[in-house]
Amino acid sequence: MAHSISTSGTDTYVGTAQSRVDGPAKVTGQAKYAGEFAAPDLTHGYVVSSGIARGRILSIDTAAAEAVPGVLKVFTHANRPRTAWLDYNYQDQVAPPGSPFRPLYDDKIHYSGQPVALVVAENFGTARYAASLVKLTYEADAPTTDLRALEDAAYVPPKKRSGIKPPPAPWGDADGAYRTAPVQLTNHYHMAVEHHNPMEPHASTVVWEGDGKITVYDKIQGVSNSLGYITGVFGMKKDDVHVLNPYLGGGFGSGLRPQYQLFLAVMAARELERSVRVTLTRDQMFTFGYRPDVRQTVALGAEADGALTSIRHEAISGTSGFEDYQEVVVNWSGVLYDCPNVALDYRLAKIDTYTPSDMRAPGAVTGVFALEVAMDELAHQTGQDPIDLRLRNYAEKDRTQDKPFSSKSLRAAYAEGAERFGWSARNPEPRSMRDGRELVGWGMATGIWESMMMQSSAQATLTADGKLVVGNQTGDIGTGTYTILTQIAADALGLPMTDVTTKLGDSKLADAPLAGGSWTAASSGTAVMRACYDIAAQVFTLARGLDDSPLANVDFARAVFKEGRISVAGDPSRSIAITEVMAKGGMDKIEATGSAGPDSGHAQDFAGYTHSAVFAEVKVDEDLGVVRVTRVVSAIAAGKILNTKTARSQILGGVVMGIGSALEEESMLDHTIGRFMNHNLGEYHVPVHADIHDIEVIFVDEEDKANPMGVKGLGEIGIVGTAAAVANAVFHATGKRIRELPITIDKIIG
Repeated sequence: MAHSISTSGTDTYVGTAQSRVDGPAKVTGQAKYAGEFAAPDLTHGYVVSSGIARGRILSIDTAAAEAVPGVLKVFTHANRPRTAWLDYNYQDQVAPPGSPFRPLYDDKIHYSGQPVALVVAENFGTARYAASLVKLTYEADAPTTDLRALEDAAYVPPKKRSGIKPPPAPWGDADGAYRTAPVQLTNHYHMAVEHHNPMEPHASTVVWEGDGKITVYDKIQGVSNSLGYITGVFGMKKDDVHVLNPYLGGGFGSGLRPQYQLFLAVMAARELERSVRVTLTRDQMFTFGYRPDVRQTVALGAEADGALTSIRHEAISGTSGFEDYQEVVVNWSGVLYDCPNVALDYRLAKIDTYTPSDMRAPGAVTGVFALEVAMDELAHQTGQDPIDLRLRNYAEKDRTQDKPFSSKSLRAAYAEGAERFGWSARNPEPRSMRDGRELVGWGMATGIWESMMMQSSAQATLTADGKLVVGNQTGDIGTGTYTILTQIAADALGLPMTDVTTKLGDSKLADAPLAGGSWTAASSGTAVMRACYDIAAQVFTLARGLDDSPLANVDFARAVFKEGRISVAGDPSRSIAITEVMAKGGMDKIEATGSAGPDSGHAQDFAGYTHSAVFAEVKVDEDLGVVRVTRVVSAIAAGKILNTKTARSQILGGVVMGIGSALEEESMLDHTIGRFMNHNLGEYHVPVHADIHDIEVIFVDEEDKANPMGVKGLGEIGIVGTAAAVANAVFHATGKRIRELPITIDKIIG
């Protein structure tokens, strides 16, 4: 049926500010996470991590550990059970090309912190103590972890990662145009490696159900990935594995791929025929994926008035020795601005660490930082206002795909953000603004992220009491998915939100993709909407066929679902309660499944992106070099906003992470031993309350044509461009251009 999202009268819930439906469970402690589910005779596993970054294990002495009362077994590469684990059995929706890491596979050490043993005991304390007694000897090789030393060895990955667009073919003559450009600017940019560090550590609780069946509670952003992993690696039937993750305490991308504790917990549970829980420590959270080390060069050629004539953006990214991890880093430079000559290059270099992983707005956070700082440098060099420069080079279509934008209200974002921030009062001269002993700087940057849609399905069930249950396999990673799907379903059938229950994170529900990429609202939201409209059509048909029906001879297009009733548009006196329809029709329940995907609507005809204009104010202590971000205004163009409250929260969280990237977050590698040294939250710095001041979020009006609901994702766009805006503000305050993040005191006063 050709229904839009507002067919059932006017939207009651969609587009309004609604509190999280899962909020009470979370604040009262009723919400359980992967490492909290109980099971009879539950045992605990503790991981022993390698002490070297490269080499091989010569021996493992487990005798002392196994002698501890309560220890059930110590698993190592020498005694682990055989599995079905070959490369082609590995089912991972986001895996990069290469050979995936296999815990306890053999004696080879690929990276520091690699799991080399698992101690399983009757309780956690015993397992942890016994793990300290496991003794290993190694044959160590010198690791290579410094990307700077490998730039000459960088290569174009032979296989492209699924879903990741390689750089487009160059257009025009970027080198020639640069050589003849009146204004030339070439600089190098670098962001420190960052680790995700969600509040909830990675954990897996595997409940042994008997007869070879298991129930798994896993820290994952999509249970379908864990299910595919377990069945592929262990050769288990899907019917024998039930994976759940109803709640996630933050992921930021670290939960896209199954991490090694899942393998270890399932392996131990199958071998011991006992329930097993494995929870990683905070230190061990630094032993897998991270935002990769990327070294970038941006060269801009322009006319004297700032009109771009040439863009060259090159990036070299670190990857592991066993997988070719790839991100979209340089492509943004061909999308954000209109330029006749563009050349983009992206290469990899292998280092002795674990494979990097997607971290909130992967690739865009890195690449847009370099581009937007370079644009600020060009504005300063040509005497242009940073906004005017961006408007002068405004792109009206995506030249990398040769497609028009599905919508682009970036001009409005610039205008509304600048007005709210007070940008017109900015003195463009660096070091010209002051507040007492602090230098004041105002900077801005543009943000961009793909507006994507993935293949998704959802199921819906309406029962005789007028209650509706909807759901699918995707997860709510803290973004508010439970709430927006509840809103969509409630409006589709004209029910109060309290009569709608949304179920997520269960492998027995309808197929759905991982929660990531900012595609969940468009993908699962559309699927839920269609499932509910199917139910609406069924219940309407049932109502129209009743004896003396008030809806007799009425077309479905005139049906209005509101306040639990079905009425006729323009004649509300002709109505009937949904519960009455179900009772008179003798129906206990009505079920439907809806689906959606990239072919829904006109997605293939357009290039879809979310845009933002980010404005930042910093105050810098002239003597001490301390930087404070005192104000941020983030103006977002993201199509239809489903829930203004949860949407604002997503942008707030992204901005906070962006401030962390700009000023604090840095995973420090000791290249001699190949280990991240600040592997705890005492030494890995993230923003705290005292670091965050005023953040204002603006949603500009935008109608999008790419998907049936006209929505775009919000999970990533809040962070993109934020670090660049802060860096540009620091330059305006101090006159010192810092192209390497984080901007720490030593870089200010050094």
